Amino acid sequence: MLILNAADVRQALPMPLAVEAMKQAFAAFSSGQALVPPRIHLPIARHNGVSLIMPSFVDGDAKSDQAFAVKVVSLFDGNQARGLARIQAAVVVLEPDTGRPIALLDGAMLTAIRTAAASGAATDLLARRDCRTVALFGAGVQAITHLFAMCAVRPIERFLICGRTPSKVAALIAEFAGRPAIPAELIAADSPQQALEDADIVCCTTTSKVPIFDDTDLKAGVHINAVGSYTPQAREVPPQTVCRALVVVDSRRAAWEEAGDLIQPMQAGLIDREHIHAELGELVLGRCPGRTDDQQITFFKSVGLAVQDAVAARLALENATRLKLGQAVAW
Repeated sequence: MLILNAADVRQALPMPLAVEAMKQAFAAFSSGQALVPPRIHLPIARHNGVSLIMPSFVDGDAKSDQAFAVKVVSLFDGNQARGLARIQAAVVVLEPDTGRPIALLDGAMLTAIRTAAASGAATDLLARRDCRTVALFGAGVQAITHLFAMCAVRPIERFLICGRTPSKVAALIAEFAGRPAIPAELIAADSPQQALEDADIVCCTTTSKVPIFDDTDLKAGVHINAVGSYTPQAREVPPQTVCRALVVVDSRRAAWEEAGDLIQPMQAGLIDREHIHAELGELVLGRCPGRTDDQQITFFKSVGLAVQDAVAARLALENATRLKLGQAVAW
């Protein structure tokens, strides 16, 4: 069995390749080639946490086109007080034709990369080609990977970063400003309004349970990625924005089960189930059109699918083998 730690996974999943892998994953999902059961939510109330179990199998004529993996991702709110990351995760990769475990990957890093890569894929398919400025909400792991994802698909010149904790925003900027992989200026925004003033793209990567900006502050033609919330009780995007946007999701079924950004406006009678324009995979496959004009607001809502983990893990193993990354252990 091959074990890939966080550093190995990061090296094995460069963002441009991860973005293309996510397009393949969503296409497989929307075409019926991926088996993705609803993820299991296991509340660990005693320790203020929840664990999610996410299996997936991607079919294909050739074994190299198949992918089989199971991810266990846990979110424990008390971890920071213990000096641990809130998100803990592992991905077990299984041989598609035998079920034999063949690899164990750091799931937190893989999740961070594949989630941002999904936003990168959506941005590539939905955002205007001339986008230069990004409003980035949040300053955690997802915010960091979204820096790389946006730069992978558009010639970004500026990020306006808005977070609840100014010191975390400052630390993020200090760590990544001037790095060759981020050829853009990183600026701390004093308010959501300032972040959105010139934004062509908006990335929401927070754990907020209420909208984090005002609809009236968006300029015409903006594209929005929202990945932070994944429960019916939480949302990052105002309902007014949802109502007037072209809405694309990773999965219709999962969105109506977990995406508070959509569920809450529907419960309020503002939208119905037909308001979802398409799954991202349907855009990849050419079954549905994307943006139709430069004034249109587009909105990609992702709650995360296990098929992303399976395809990302397959790519990581291919690259790790080629680059001789990781540690092989007897199993």
